Amino acid sequence: MDKPYFRQIFNPVLENPIFVQGLPGFGNVGKIAAYLLIKFCGAKSFAELYSPSFPDYISVNSKGICRLPRYEFYAAPMEKNDFMIMTGDTQPSFDDVVAHYEVCSEILDFAEKYGCNFVVTMGGVPISEDKAQVYVAATSPRLAAEFMEKGAVIYSKGRIMGATGLMLGLAEERGINGICLLGATTGFRADRGAGFAVFKFLMKALGNEVKEGL
Repeated sequence: MDKPYFRQIFNPVLENPIFVQGLPGFGNVGKIAAYLLIKFCGAKSFAELYSPSFPDYISVNSKGICRLPRYEFYAAPMEKNDFMIMTGDTQPSFDDVVAHYEVCSEILDFAEKYGCNFVVTMGGVPISEDKAQVYVAATSPRLAAEFMEKGAVIYSKGRIMGATGLMLGLAEERGINGICLLGATTGFRADRGAGFAVFKFLMKALGNEVKEGL
């Protein structure tokens, strides 16, 4: 394997889907939020992405079956918004800047094939105090203001690292609008509370109320 490649499971029919990304990071907030969205929508896995830029290990399940690290893409045709959801095991090394650009560009190419015209990236932001809060960064002042009015706090900390930030920046360069939602988390352990807060905020902002028992 000398470049990223996609394994297609089936070809979904989606109408102007919103592309939603949630990957491992601070508190695993993005990945948790993505899986909650997948569960809420009953989304179906339709493609996988493998890349030589991913770390050199394999994942082994409870039956001893191994596989390479990958990103998974899920399709969710919904009444209000169709979703194309991406999550995965890992990210390229933060030291390998070129790999991050290449992988994110491949993903955006793939998303555009399905007509995605809005991008949402989700992640965590470390804070010192235990305070449930969702922050937002956006590709335009209008979008930032819109989501602030819906309850998010403008993120003005300077940088959003990894694919969570880069995907949004590359989308903007292509003329695709989008937002980044960051859940406040106090540590590096999996923070389901912060993940749920991000997921719940996204659903509410898009007009889908979520019950606490999910």
